[in-house]
Amino acid sequence: MNAADNDGWLYRGTGDPLPDEAYEKRTWPKGPPWRTFRSTATMPQPPDDDEADRRLGPPGRRRVPRAEELRLVNAALLLRRPLLVTGRPGVGKSGLAYRIARELRLGRVLHWPVTSRTTLTSGLYEYDAIGRAQATQDAAESTGRPSIGNYVQLGPLGTGMLPYRLPRVVLIDEIDKCDADLPNDLLTLFEDAWFEVPPLVRVKQTEATTTVHTADPGHSAVVENGVVRAHVFPVVVMTSNGEREFPEAFMRRCLRLNIPDPDAETLGDLVSGHFGELLGDSQDALIRDFLRRSSRMGGLAADQLLNAAHLATSGLYQQDGSDANEWQSVLAAIWHPLGGEGADSG
Repeated sequence: MNAADNDGWLYRGTGDPLPDEAYEKRTWPKGPPWRTFRSTATMPQPPDDDEADRRLGPPGRRRVPRAEELRLVNAALLLRRPLLVTGRPGVGKSGLAYRIARELRLGRVLHWPVTSRTTLTSGLYEYDAIGRAQATQDAAESTGRPSIGNYVQLGPLGTGMLPYRLPRVVLIDEIDKCDADLPNDLLTLFEDAWFEVPPLVRVKQTEATTTVHTADPGHSAVVENGVVRAHVFPVVVMTSNGEREFPEAFMRRCLRLNIPDPDAETLGDLVSGHFGELLGDSQDALIRDFLRRSSRMGGLAADQLLNAAHLATSGLYQQDGSDANEWQSVLAAIWHPLGGEGADSG
């Protein structure tokens, strides 16, 4: 798929935001009938932040995406399906979510980091029952009753399911760390794109419309009858280090993109994206040294290269001459094996 043939709308992989003209006239491409949801879009345009620039570097830097990345990201957008991104630590899996959000101007990424204690409910909403009970007791001594919505906050995934006109980008980070039940618990949500908030359902007879907090700092949303329904399925990017197998039913609902270890050209694009031309002629030599060490150690993470690039541009170190040994000692310290078995001295 050539994204340039789609009026500049679908994902192009450059990381550069859509120009204003294309942004203002766009409509989201139609999905399959079985992935089209009937709720009305009521949420305002989502907020943006500088997180994508912090992670990817400023826009306008050269980047040539792999054909497989273009193919699968665009397919996921059209099919309204989650994207499972696999690869070794540090190859840029989570960065893909920020690139999609910035390029398509979909607002800030809703980041949901997963641990072994993570449950589906924690990604959907949190309810401060103790805080509400205390407020209700205090209110009994005065006038008025606090709204239950003051004590409900939608999580990253729950916020992504709100009825926005354009989809939010939800990053479910390191899903292979999850409890065994989470992939199966996600199936119904991924299929139907709605969920109930039980504390709100219990009071819908007296408080049918409730304003709750969202995962966007300082923002809120109106929930009716305790149910959150998506207008369009969010762009869900799930990252995995490939450390576990997922249920067949879960995998059937995902598109899988594997990100290989970056080559010299990809690393050059990454470094240039953050540092421009500051490294000059020394950039290629630094990348070659990084790749040699990575091969000897069984793999280094790309952010370890960025650490070295920052030190190299700081003006405190010389990569040759009398300070060359000091520079190599610094590299040995920051280019340590990912397994934590100690740094390679050479």
